[in-house]
Amino acid sequence: MSESEKVSDYILRRLREWQVEHVFGYPGDGINGLLAAWERAGNEPRFVQARHEEMAAFEAVGYAKFRGTLGVCTATSGPGAVHLLNGLYDAKLDHVPVVAIVGQTARSAMGGSYQQEIDLHSLFKDVASEFLETVTVPEQLPNVLDRAIRTAYARRAPTAVIVHSDVQDLEYRPPGHEFKMVPSSLGSSGWHTEPSEGALDHAAEVLNSGSKVAILAGQGARGAQAEVRQTAEVLQAGVAKALLGMDVLPDTLPYVTGPIGLLGSRPSYEMMRDCDTFLTIGSSLPYSQFLPPYGKARAVQIDLDPHMAGMRYPYEVNLIGDAATTLRRLLPKLRQKDEGTEWQEELTASVDRWKEIMRRRARVSADPVNPEYVAHCLDSLLPDDAVVTADSGSSTNWYARHLTMRGTMRGSLSGTLATMGCAVPYAIGAKFAYPNRPVIALVGDGAMQMNGLAELITLAKYRMSWGDPRFVVGVWNNRDLNQVTWEMRAMGGSPQFVPSQSLPDVSYAAFARSLGMTGLRVEEPGGVEDAWRQALEADGPAVVEFLTDPSVPPIPPHADWDQIEATAAAIVKGDADRRSVVKQGFKAKLQDFLPGGKPHPSERTEEQEAAEESAAAGRGAVGDGHEGGRKEGRGDGKKAARKAAKRGREREKGEEKAQKQEAKSQGKGAER
Repeated sequence: MSESEKVSDYILRRLREWQVEHVFGYPGDGINGLLAAWERAGNEPRFVQARHEEMAAFEAVGYAKFRGTLGVCTATSGPGAVHLLNGLYDAKLDHVPVVAIVGQTARSAMGGSYQQEIDLHSLFKDVASEFLETVTVPEQLPNVLDRAIRTAYARRAPTAVIVHSDVQDLEYRPPGHEFKMVPSSLGSSGWHTEPSEGALDHAAEVLNSGSKVAILAGQGARGAQAEVRQTAEVLQAGVAKALLGMDVLPDTLPYVTGPIGLLGSRPSYEMMRDCDTFLTIGSSLPYSQFLPPYGKARAVQIDLDPHMAGMRYPYEVNLIGDAATTLRRLLPKLRQKDEGTEWQEELTASVDRWKEIMRRRARVSADPVNPEYVAHCLDSLLPDDAVVTADSGSSTNWYARHLTMRGTMRGSLSGTLATMGCAVPYAIGAKFAYPNRPVIALVGDGAMQMNGLAELITLAKYRMSWGDPRFVVGVWNNRDLNQVTWEMRAMGGSPQFVPSQSLPDVSYAAFARSLGMTGLRVEEPGGVEDAWRQALEADGPAVVEFLTDPSVPPIPPHADWDQIEATAAAIVKGDADRRSVVKQGFKAKLQDFLPGGKPHPSERTEEQEAAEESAAAGRGAVGDGHEGGRKEGRGDGKKAARKAAKRGREREKGEEKAQKQEAKSQGKGAER
């Protein structure tokens, strides 16, 4: 240690000793001492300059999520500290280890209502509740920084270290061997938590007792891929995935039913509805209505955190432990379920049918481009080692339902906070974590206008930093805050409120070109696949935007014809886009009931014709301009909708019965 080493120098040195390689931040005079130390340290760890402190926090979260190590961000006092909050809350709610290093007004000015003086302990006391401390004298280091890092790892949470601006420039002095001094040490070994033997025996009894086992895997199962696969195969179970656990198992496994929840798949919904035994591994999915009906299934949970256990479902056994370690001890106690073969075959048939429905929905005509088709075309082009980030919005539906996780692909989003504007900064953090892998961010136009456009500047700034130049930002440009619009329609029964929902049409591709990057704008379906291909083959970052139809509905997996009809009735009340919405909604839902094969979108079934009658009636409801005409048209639309709904329900019952009979006969054939 040099005699002239300052507190700021020591902080950076300690970060290097903790093997921190990147710090995401934005400068300000509250951290001037740290910035000067970065200059003296030759920019090690590397300072990555975001356009906004919130983006710096998001980049740290993305880095930590994908790399599996600590994310670090930094900001000045006052406004810089305030800006960090949303990204830190994203880390808190998704259980991600992040440390924020924040400046503060000089000690001599504290309490004087000084410029940029904020009570940072009050500001951060919730988001950094696991560990929050202010460094006021050099001797508090390294203990404060070490505890912040250890706690972030151990609790999987954000922590914060506040350093007064004048303290940063003080000469560093380590704590002495005396009273009121707290020494520290570097590093922390790995560890595993395991449940008791008795709890494992009880869990095995529950899981062995059923014949229709459903597994829900979340991000906590990511380190236990082999064990989850083996468990599913022994129990003849299906595996649904929470959105944060999309990359836990590949979707190429026949018994993986895909995502669960409002953005999930029909096979996952039906599996949870029909199972008699339920195992949750590393997930805290909050939507209990998508889990088995209470009292219908015996259930077991595996979770590392006892604080998060037992609160999403009335589990019979809560196993507190690391997923991989717990499953390795549980597996020898499980009985091979030969009688569950028929159940797994039914699930496989359901998954195959769902994939066909998704293909059909993607190929339904729209004006100008079907948003599902955009994701559908990307799926087959994605490299097997791609890292994919998704934003919060209607585009999240298409990410969840149309992308096939395979190979070593990784994917993530803002799971619990579900905040807009995370995908591009997540992707930048991911690119620093994996500079030799392709990264793709999937974003809606609302999120791009919120902060994605500005963060393209960050992308342009660092584009020469990575070994693999592939970095693609895909934008769904539908000129609408579409997810909220559909929530208003489907959940609130309210028509679109144009003043809050309408967005200006911005050329994101042109903005990318102005920064020297590839920029592509697609306005018709024929250009979608080629645009993705060009973007993925570009020799640097590329932005490709698709003008998509906001009327294509993100239909929940449990939606039936009655719910579709009710939503249509609400829309006909006065939605500005009701003509297209009714038409696209029925066209999309009808794909659930078409028989096998691959019909061209121009082909028409009876149900499609009925849906068009309904849409035409809806058009009559809005085209007259007189109150009487609107009422009459609305009644005709409801009648046509009911007719289509009745036909659809009859077809659905018939096909479900036929599928079950076919699956049963296949199972008997396999036994023979």
